[in-house]
Amino acid sequence: MHSTLFAHIPVEHTERYTLQNPQLLKTDVTIGSSPVLARQGAMVAFEGQVEFDSQYRNRSWRNAERMTGERLELMRCKGNGIVYLANFAQYLHIMDVGRGITVDSSSVLAFDGSLNVGIVAVDSAVEVASAGAYNLELSGGGKVVLMTSGEPLVLEVTPEKNICVDSDAVIAWSTSLRTQLQAPTSTSAVWRRRGSTGEGWEMHFSGSGHVLVQPSELLPPQHVRTSGVLGQFGMGAGGLSGNNLGGSRA
Repeated sequence: MHSTLFAHIPVEHTERYTLQNPQLLKTDVTIGSSPVLARQGAMVAFEGQVEFDSQYRNRSWRNAERMTGERLELMRCKGNGIVYLANFAQYLHIMDVGRGITVDSSSVLAFDGSLNVGIVAVDSAVEVASAGAYNLELSGGGKVVLMTSGEPLVLEVTPEKNICVDSDAVIAWSTSLRTQLQAPTSTSAVWRRRGSTGEGWEMHFSGSGHVLVQPSELLPPQHVRTSGVLGQFGMGAGGLSGNNLGGSRA
């Protein structure tokens, strides 16, 4: 039996997280002392003896989710084996958390259970349909795997160089950065794109750190309400039915 498909065999690895390809993550759950926490439903295959349990949340975590609406349904992957994770063929990026990152929960695929996780407000108590007013803050020693729609751009912010990013395209940023949501100055136009340019809510970053931007203003595919078969995405005429480009534009 001969086919070019057999070029796509499992890659060699020595780390807990390895990219099988740009859109598929190979995770060795036997490496590391803390559990692997992954987005529920992200497993596409596994080898060996692996168990998947829903992740427990304490009362304060559940209260924070209820108050803010920022939630990330997780499963704990444990045992002896390899787990392959993916989400709607999005591009995946493994990174050390280091001094801390702030990220939208919809852009997280997996992370080390040793990380500290909190929910933080982003500059304003006003909930913006595209970006949301709350995000996850990850800190401590460990790694996180982020997702982007397409290959991303990393911008460096310095005291001499501030950065503005479309709120629909920003994925994550260094927790050390200061953020400010910006909108059209006309009150009646706050929920509209700026004039005839198609631009609306922006995030202004200052300080020292980095910002991760994806080349798309689509809502994350896990939020897409599809028609037909549940979970359909990009298949047939109704594959993107219900998706909004950058939130409300009424």
